Amino acid sequence: MRQIAGLNNMDWEQFISDFLNPPNVYQTLTVDRVLLALLMTFALNLIIFYIYRKTFKGVVYTREFNVGLVLTGLVVSLVVLPISSNIALSLGMVGALSIIRFRTAIKDPKDIVFTFWAIAVGIICGAGLYMIAIVGVPVIALLLFVLERTSFRGPDPYLLVVHYTSEAEKDLQAALPRNKIRSRTANADGVELMVEVRMNTKEVPQVDELLKIKGVKDASIVSYTSNTA
Repeated sequence: MRQIAGLNNMDWEQFISDFLNPPNVYQTLTVDRVLLALLMTFALNLIIFYIYRKTFKGVVYTREFNVGLVLTGLVVSLVVLPISSNIALSLGMVGALSIIRFRTAIKDPKDIVFTFWAIAVGIICGAGLYMIAIVGVPVIALLLFVLERTSFRGPDPYLLVVHYTSEAEKDLQAALPRNKIRSRTANADGVELMVEVRMNTKEVPQVDELLKIKGVKDASIVSYTSNTA
């Protein structure tokens, strides 16, 4: 019984050692290895799925994109598995994948980072380097949460839209905070002015003071993310 238990312990130690430190990069494909790579990719990409949902700061959260991150990691892992087992096949795969072009525009740089993160996990797990993924994903997630809780930015950008008559032009320009003009439309009824201003959240109610200027009809302010320098 002691010998059997000893052998079992050695088997587990060898399994854990091979799991964390694969003996070679080009390994023979087996059903166990494929399932393990896919399950590891799925589990780690679920962490990415959760982190993206918790740290999303955009206007509309898209669950389909978040699910796409998990699927992207799985597909990449499935592609890397045969590449990591055959060097000749890997060269052919690289040539075949190089002709693929994606037309979907990703406007938020953070979404690009999450996409690259999911792809990286798929590549690492497909290559069998599980230790890198197991250590790297939680560390990156922790650092991301730290950055989300730490504020380094200054005043937020807003779009201020004011409708007024031409007689209020001089007083309005003097009352406006420092701004960049985005558009100015004049017609028979008056002028519509759209400017970009930067202010803290507590300063936003000060916009109501513009209504006290004679000739100002209304003023509205909208939060947005500026893409200009």
